[in-house]
Amino acid sequence: MRIAILSGGTGWHVQDLVRGAHELKHEAVPVDFRALSARANAGGDALARFDALVVRTMPAGSLEQVVFRMDLLHEAAARGMPVLNPPRAVEVCVDKYLTTARLARAGIATPPTAVCQKSDDAMTCFADLGGDVVLKPLFGSEGRGMCRITDPETAWRTFRVLEQTGQVIYLQQFVRHPGRDFRAFVIGDRVVASMRRTAVNDWRTNVAQGGTAEPVVLSTSETALALRAAEVVGCPIAGVDLLPGPNGEMFVIEVNAVPGWKALAPTCGVDVAKEVVRFLAEGT
Repeated sequence: MRIAILSGGTGWHVQDLVRGAHELKHEAVPVDFRALSARANAGGDALARFDALVVRTMPAGSLEQVVFRMDLLHEAAARGMPVLNPPRAVEVCVDKYLTTARLARAGIATPPTAVCQKSDDAMTCFADLGGDVVLKPLFGSEGRGMCRITDPETAWRTFRVLEQTGQVIYLQQFVRHPGRDFRAFVIGDRVVASMRRTAVNDWRTNVAQGGTAEPVVLSTSETALALRAAEVVGCPIAGVDLLPGPNGEMFVIEVNAVPGWKALAPTCGVDVAKEVVRFLAEGT
């Protein structure tokens, strides 16, 4: 099988997928999203020479560029080519509001959330959420750009800047957690690896933000929750973050359609790259 690894470069995850594919007797080729072109009724597009696609990262670009790249994924899927993750799942999960809305509609517990375009509306929501919120970028991962706000004056100044720069204000009520959460790596109908992440001198548990990681076996209910969350957003492969609440409840705080495994693989002793390639090959 010839697999295109779509990204904006040849970083660690791309190289790990190339290695995993090679060891499983497949060929994986890094392909830069920014170099793609297409033709209609004139020879097809550059992705037609592959048997399957893996979406690794989406480089920054204009709205037109990003839409065109997604169009190519949709067209490849429409031709019957396996795409991981499917383009609609990528679109849902890159957008925190849409992910949260899908989870909530399915009855999956998420922290109370408000999304606003006006700072006055955001201040009302700040108060409604108890005056203790986590402000997140609508698009982002690994805990980058997140901040906890508890002061009304700071909230007002921050929300005004976001409104004036044309950004969306995404707020979640801060969940008083025990300083740890869980990352479940879902492939198909299995959780192939899971780890407990513990915060170090910060309320964020992300390993990229300094958190520590250790392997953990999820309970039956936690496994079912992770699988259900991935299913709801349409992701055959997903990184699902579970956060224990103060009253024994378990919240889903993120479903990542382009999950990393640089920390998870050595922590859990699982060759995630091979698992991804194997799932792709067996599904075709």
